[in-house]
Amino acid sequence: MGSKEFKKIRKRLNKTQKEIAQLLSVSKKAVHSYEQGWRNIPPHVERQMLFLLSRMDGSSKVSRSCWVIKKCHPYTKVHCPAWKFNAGKLCWLINGNICCGEVYKDWKEKMKCCRSCEVLKSFLQP
Repeated sequence: MGSKEFKKIRKRLNKTQKEIAQLLSVSKKAVHSYEQGWRNIPPHVERQMLFLLSRMDGSSKVSRSCWVIKKCHPYTKVHCPAWKFNAGKLCWLINGNICCGEVYKDWKEKMKCCRSCEVLKSFLQP
């Protein structure tokens, strides 16, 4: 997540820098630094921002679970944490899921795959 996207999401959430800082358990100065591009946005902050955005009323247009959209093989589903925890619309939130054919070792790599998926894209687009 880049600084422009962070700021755009904060504004979509209708939160001030101080309010989003409180929700993220970071300082207002950290939020300012994220928005200016002075500081990289940590994975836990990106994850929380996306989660908050996903919970906005009417923000998600996805009505089916990720494994239905991706037509996952039964073997893949059984080994995927998103399926095990019935998190088909929050699959992007869970590390260790088997998307794009592999398990990613870190958040940044995983999100490259997730950002191309209908599930995450459904609420990222205004």
